[in-house]
Amino acid sequence: MEKVIRNGKVAVLYSPGFGAGWYSWIHVPEVLFDPEIVALVEANKNSEIPALVVKKYGDKYYTGGADDLSIKWLPVGTQFEISEYDGSEDVRLFDPDDGFTA
Repeated sequence: MEKVIRNGKVAVLYSPGFGAGWYSWIHVPEVLFDPEIVALVEANKNSEIPALVVKKYGDKYYTGGADDLSIKWLPVGTQFEISEYDGSEDVRLFDPDDGFTA
């Protein structure tokens, strides 16, 4: 899985706003790290993200969480999960044997 790594940290995509989650509503691990999506978020071009998701992953995923997509930078190797409440996601850190790996 391709990831954006800068200064020893990995870009993790999540949607902190209420209403619709990002990973929690798509469940495709690649959307947590996708370099093209990271670039769009950094360029404030979130409106282009849904079309990119359809192109890369298909049209069966709800992408409403793209509107407020954010990046959390985690040290390489950090174990984490995406928790969600009412569409609002958070990046929760874990012990080394649990969750996703940054």
